[in-house]
Amino acid sequence: MQPDGIFRARLLPNPIKKNDPLFSTRWVHVFEEDTPEGAVYRPDSADLPLSRRPREQLELKADGSASVTMPGPDDRPEPIHARWEEQDGEVRVRATGNTARELRIVSHSADRLIVRR
Repeated sequence: MQPDGIFRARLLPNPIKKNDPLFSTRWVHVFEEDTPEGAVYRPDSADLPLSRRPREQLELKADGSASVTMPGPDDRPEPIHARWEEQDGEVRVRATGNTARELRIVSHSADRLIVRR
């Protein structure tokens, strides 16, 4: 734990491997599994429970680009372009353009991301 009280995990090896599951997966927010540690995201290939509430999605590319898909005003998915970088042992995803949004991936495995806002 850092002096500011935030747990930071070292996530990615140096150099970043392009075959890391972090980059080859579309991640879906499974809000039913959220914990005090953060929001839980699972691969879209997982057996996800049905939901009337639209689910956020996240895709990262090894080149530093990303896409965050959010429900729009009429609940249809709207992709938002973003960039990611490793900073202070976390992966920080920042939306580009007019949307001020940051996601911090504090932990990841092949079947689960923990994300803080």
